Amino acid sequence: MNICPPTSPQPSDASPDPELIAMAVAGNDLAFAQIMRRYNRLLFRTARSILQSDDDTQDALQEAYLKAWRALATFRADASLSTWLVRIVVNEALGRLRRKGARVLPLNAAAQVGMDDDGESPETRMQANPDEQPEPSAMRAQIRRQIEARIDTLPDTFRTVFMLRGVEEMGVEEVAAVLGIPEATVRSRFFRARGILREGLSRDIDLAIGDAFSFAGPRCDRIVEGVLAKITHERRNGS
Repeated sequence: MNICPPTSPQPSDASPDPELIAMAVAGNDLAFAQIMRRYNRLLFRTARSILQSDDDTQDALQEAYLKAWRALATFRADASLSTWLVRIVVNEALGRLRRKGARVLPLNAAAQVGMDDDGESPETRMQANPDEQPEPSAMRAQIRRQIEARIDTLPDTFRTVFMLRGVEEMGVEEVAAVLGIPEATVRSRFFRARGILREGLSRDIDLAIGDAFSFAGPRCDRIVEGVLAKITHERRNGS
């Protein structure tokens, strides 16, 4: 009677980090690939926040993964794997800035609240001349379409008041006269309409923030494949 030998465990989306680490240390590259796919977005966004360049970030991410792979056997569970990986990619990204001669402010440095390291407030920087921002026309057009879509969803009575008072900038008295409603009603409807719009736009922004600097699909695949190719090369060369 032939008995099939037991197969070694294979990594899956459900495999916990310690299991993936053990398999990767034992030479299972699929386990390390699963680790990379699990934390690619977190590490990309972390490095991107420092380097502000997609290309530089992808290079830093690959190098950080190689450093993590080389040191994986020394990993101790005194911190989570995600924390350990984030530290590696932060150090790699900051190191790249230093090598370029950029002034690097330590991320744990105390700074004046509300001011950047050059003394300029974030609000001032974000409110800079929109014509100096990248693709200003396209950006304004997109925001305008988003606002218009939200205005369309307002209740009829609120929408007309908002259009006249907020968009056309008619006075309260004039809007009241045009629509034949009390001035107090104009004020209350306009106030309520602005609240509804702000709430809706805030939700849109929250959802958009969740999608910011996404890292999936082909880009994720390229990073994983690139790192695995370098790992294979290192093994073959015994380095």
